Amino acid sequence: MSQAPSGTESTSSKNKDSEAVIQAVTREISHIATLPEVTLKIIRLVEDPDSTAQDLNNVISNDPALGARILKVVNSAFYGLPGQIGSTNRAIVLLGLNAVKNIAVAASLTKLFRGGQICASFNARDLWHHSIAVGACTRLLAAKSGLGLPDEAFLAGLIHDIGLMVELQARRAQFVEVVETLDQNPNLTLRETEIKVIGANHEQFGAELCRLWKFPVSFSYVTGFHHRPLELEPQNRRLTCIVHIADILSSRLNLGFSRSVETQEINPDVLSDVGLTPEDIEEVLQKLPEATDEAMVMLQDNG
Repeated sequence: MSQAPSGTESTSSKNKDSEAVIQAVTREISHIATLPEVTLKIIRLVEDPDSTAQDLNNVISNDPALGARILKVVNSAFYGLPGQIGSTNRAIVLLGLNAVKNIAVAASLTKLFRGGQICASFNARDLWHHSIAVGACTRLLAAKSGLGLPDEAFLAGLIHDIGLMVELQARRAQFVEVVETLDQNPNLTLRETEIKVIGANHEQFGAELCRLWKFPVSFSYVTGFHHRPLELEPQNRRLTCIVHIADILSSRLNLGFSRSVETQEINPDVLSDVGLTPEDIEEVLQKLPEATDEAMVMLQDNG
């Protein structure tokens, strides 16, 4: 009887090992720090086709702090809506349930990125800065490419590296080892170092967390494939391609922690896949610093 090549056995074994690590870590994360219960309730409510705008308003009204944060976001320069919106009910009417859900999630994420200086070359606030920059850039690129859905694009960019927060919260000592290994070996990528030290990488953790949080599958694609968007089926990769480009552009401008970014060059196939030109990229690069500053102010956590 012929035997399977040893390389095949090894790959299969590694995949099983990674899966075990991913399951263990994401189970653990639910006991450490996750989205507030009210935000998870909003996600479930909006995904329910029988829910109404009044249902959503009732949930938000029971959490005045979240309601205030949502209104701060909606009334910020980042959104640029005409006139002040004075109630969450009005925000829901103007923007729709899904947009308000995405704003609620974005407003709730701030607390997950607390932690300050973790080691000499990593500060959680730098990762938050990078995440906001990628969110702002994704929103600009989505408008340029005709994708629309500005709030969804922003949130997709904001959460693209959420797998790093999973590692930071559930495997902090190993995460520090990853960062210190990268400091000593500049040619290594973050993903390959994560695999060696932790047994899985931030793309895998991020995709699993999105599944646990019942996020749209497009967000699982973004978190799970933002370094390799062309590996997705063509019909599933448009938003992920845009986030991939935004990740690179934010890194070019040194906006926050971007050691996870593996290249400074944008694959022409990725650009053509989303209908963007080099001129579009230059225009977005010009607008990105201001858009990032506006988004930072919008999501500033005063709590």
